[in-house]
Amino acid sequence: MPGELTADVITLELGAQEPWPQLIQLYRPFEVEQILLPDNANCLAVQAFLKMCNLEFQIKSRRDAEYMSPNGSLPFIKCGAFVLSEFDNIVSFISNKGTSLSNHLKPVDKSDMKAYISLVNNVFVNAELYICWVDQTTLEEVTKQRHGSVYPWPLNHYLNWQKRKQVIKRLTVLGWYNRTLEEVSNEVENCCVILSERLNGRNFFFGDKNPNELDALVFGHIFTIITTPLPNNVLANIVKNFPTLVNLCKRIENSIFSLQTLAVK
Repeated sequence: MPGELTADVITLELGAQEPWPQLIQLYRPFEVEQILLPDNANCLAVQAFLKMCNLEFQIKSRRDAEYMSPNGSLPFIKCGAFVLSEFDNIVSFISNKGTSLSNHLKPVDKSDMKAYISLVNNVFVNAELYICWVDQTTLEEVTKQRHGSVYPWPLNHYLNWQKRKQVIKRLTVLGWYNRTLEEVSNEVENCCVILSERLNGRNFFFGDKNPNELDALVFGHIFTIITTPLPNNVLANIVKNFPTLVNLCKRIENSIFSLQTLAVK
């Protein structure tokens, strides 16, 4: 007897049967005063992906976006009657509706792309969470103020404590919590080396003409890391040593975004 479909798979398959709504709504925290590095990177990656797909969307900034999300992850989109969060789920949902950036790839390239996406999600997301919620300097000087800025006292302190507890639990399960900052930095550097070698002089990860899901995801993380001021700028200093990745971000920024210029020397 075949295994039961998960709730996420059912949602994706049912969503594929629905016609596109006039506009996709993308929900995120307030950008200036509230959003943190990991959520900002994920939000920007989804925006880049939607733009690459030529899909219209509207950004909805909400102070409680995290608690509106079906699983607490950001960003999330509302598409007709369906609400989906996380980059991979959103990509799968839109692909099931007939819009994909990687249909033209060979099976082996699709497999490679998924492996690189998994690498980016594992290394960059966990490193960003570590910097924001484990590194004491960033936690005290940036994270607590931003994450709790839109809530009154003492709710802000409680929500900060609750969120940090959740992040520590995740990082502990994945083996990241007890790492030193140097070990985290080495993971990020190794990931950048692998991604740079994959680019290997091309405009995008799988060719010179068109970006795909991996390009959107890497853009979201690299651009956000470089343009987010943090006390020690540990991650930014690492990424800036990889001009191929920085130039990839510049190409994507110039072609699909009207964002601040990447100020990288």
